[in-house]
Amino acid sequence: MKLTISRNELNEAVQHVAKAVSARTTIPILSGIKIETSAQGVTLTASDTDISIQSFIPLETADKTIVTIHRSGSVVLPAKFFVEIVRKLPNEEVHLEVGERFQTQITSGAIDIQLVGLDPEEFPVLPVLEEDQVFSIPGDLLKSMIRQTVFAVTTNESTPILTGVLWSLQDGVFKFVATDRHRLATCKIQTDVPEQLRFSNVVISGKTLNELSKIIPDQNTLVDIVVADNQVLFKLGNVLFFTRMLDGTFPDTTKIIPTSFRTELILNTKALSDAIDRAYLLSREEKTNIVRLSTTESGGVEISSSSSELGRVQEQLSVSELRGDPLRIAFNSKYMLDVLKVVDSEKLFIGLTGAMSPIIIKPDHDNSLHLILPYRTTN
Repeated sequence: MKLTISRNELNEAVQHVAKAVSARTTIPILSGIKIETSAQGVTLTASDTDISIQSFIPLETADKTIVTIHRSGSVVLPAKFFVEIVRKLPNEEVHLEVGERFQTQITSGAIDIQLVGLDPEEFPVLPVLEEDQVFSIPGDLLKSMIRQTVFAVTTNESTPILTGVLWSLQDGVFKFVATDRHRLATCKIQTDVPEQLRFSNVVISGKTLNELSKIIPDQNTLVDIVVADNQVLFKLGNVLFFTRMLDGTFPDTTKIIPTSFRTELILNTKALSDAIDRAYLLSREEKTNIVRLSTTESGGVEISSSSSELGRVQEQLSVSELRGDPLRIAFNSKYMLDVLKVVDSEKLFIGLTGAMSPIIIKPDHDNSLHLILPYRTTN
């Protein structure tokens, strides 16, 4: 293989696929990036068997030549070095030539690099998916849905299914659910896909979704999603992102979400976030993160926390609305701050059914819902 390629396009493709390279693999070929030429351009692929990312670089765009292929072929290059080398090359033009036993020469300007390549025949073949379950969603919307749910997955590998986000598509409603048994995050949107297109119990690793989110462009471009037997494929322009679904059945969380409340509050999101953030400073010293919210006789709420060594903090907040019984409840302030970071509305609703019942937080639209289990405290 011998080719000349634009450094910027090569670097962008390398950065995309490198997200699928396993840092701790015992299989040498999976620590590399496969480079392969075709009549249309150059394809880069990386895989850790759970996720695979493929990026295609066309020969030319409307206004310039990106790749010139002098001799076709393929090679697998060690990702750890190749990623760094490409990023630091001095010239815009990069020459890459593969010789005997996959010895690869990379030249750019005055720099000449020799890398030991691997046999591309040993690289795993990407799955071929049936595309009968395919639909499209704007990239910025998909990123937002990931951001509003992925923080609630568990990091405890003893329950692998809860390290992922549950996806479902029923009657045109696309929904995400994540829980670590102490909190729950849901987000849903109405799509215009055909009603017969539906799936449930598709669970995708939270780590995978974080990596996917980094690749999705910020502009409002459509992402094609293909759901197959145990794989999901995301098509983002010239990038293909494959991920394996997590095995197992996600628990039914619908029964733990209350539908009526004894106490209802509507507050300013930023004011509540700032007050809990200040109370968190003291609560973290106790390593419990416990902050209390209580209604006041004047029709507002009080946010408070205490530390046996440092003291106590109390803050009064005004509310837009307060309905129902007076209440005092304790919760993990870190969990609450995680929710408030992703709430995208100026005001939010908090619903309470008792001091030991779940706390429900909703923005002023109906697209997402968050649940936090309270703490039992002695006072």
